[in-house]
Amino acid sequence: MLVKTQGLVLSYIRFKDTSIIVKIFTRELGLKSYIVNGVRSSTAKSKMAMYQPMTLLDLVVYFKESSAINRINEVKLLHAYQRVPFDFKRSGIAMFMAEVLSKSIYEDYQNESFFDFLHESLLLVDSTQVQLAHFPIAFLLESSKYLGFAPETSEAFFEELNLDWASIRDFQLEAAYLANMLDQAFDFGEQVPGMARRNLLDMLLSFYTRHLEQEKEWKSIKILRQIMLE
Repeated sequence: MLVKTQGLVLSYIRFKDTSIIVKIFTRELGLKSYIVNGVRSSTAKSKMAMYQPMTLLDLVVYFKESSAINRINEVKLLHAYQRVPFDFKRSGIAMFMAEVLSKSIYEDYQNESFFDFLHESLLLVDSTQVQLAHFPIAFLLESSKYLGFAPETSEAFFEELNLDWASIRDFQLEAAYLANMLDQAFDFGEQVPGMARRNLLDMLLSFYTRHLEQEKEWKSIKILRQIMLE
């Protein structure tokens, strides 16, 4: 069966000499794996650039429920990025988003509302309206709503991290920042010291690690910390 859908590339691995297996979070079918034959050859119809992480695609795919790996019938760009590939901060944030998603969703996970949120978030990162310094925090907080473990309040968040009151007093700026972000998210535009942003980022990643029950390190964190301090 052929299905027309939109998709968001999360990752790929090389397969044989010229092919890849790519993981794509699709709007209609959820997270799926597809084999793309010959894409790494010089004569390929579609190029590897189409399958870089966080590329937005318009797809027609084969779907067979019993198949773990399917094939792509047609593919074209849904959105051609104007800034993300050419800007260190934006590309770093995009790679961070890909890592968060790869660790948070599983094969066949399907959520159209979450896909639409991710689509809009990527368009925002590619725009001139985005607050890059606040975006990673807002993205983690908003994504946690779709993933089912969003903190309801700043106080509940710190309690879940098992911080004692003495420690919480040391992070009053971060607590106030989190409270504002819970209300405003992507609309938050106030100035916050870089170290407070970095501290809250580290706390949110610990929060995600607890809920996802995985201990693998966050590979994109070094780049992201640099962005958060600027």
